Amino acid sequence: MNVDPVTFLAIIAMALVTYATRIAGLFVADRLVLTGRAKAAFDAIPPAVLVAVIAPTALTTGWAEAIATAITIIAAFRLPLLATIIVGVASVVLLRMVI
Repeated sequence: MNVDPVTFLAIIAMALVTYATRIAGLFVADRLVLTGRAKAAFDAIPPAVLVAVIAPTALTTGWAEAIATAITIIAAFRLPLLATIIVGVASVVLLRMVI
């Protein structure tokens, strides 16, 4: 197996840049003082990323997953996180058995 040196260097460079941006984000985030709209925007990032990752999979895999997603969303408004996860997993399992 031959490894092209240019490809290897490109992979290493991309890894270093990725690592640097993640570390820089940690250092910069500690120094930011956010208020008002900026704080609200930063608080909305984790749920937005979670929805962007989960929604395509949940809505394109089948009816059981789509219905379980709706059930889990409703549970999330009323239950703590661990209970919501249990409801989501149980609903997917049960709906896959039924549908």
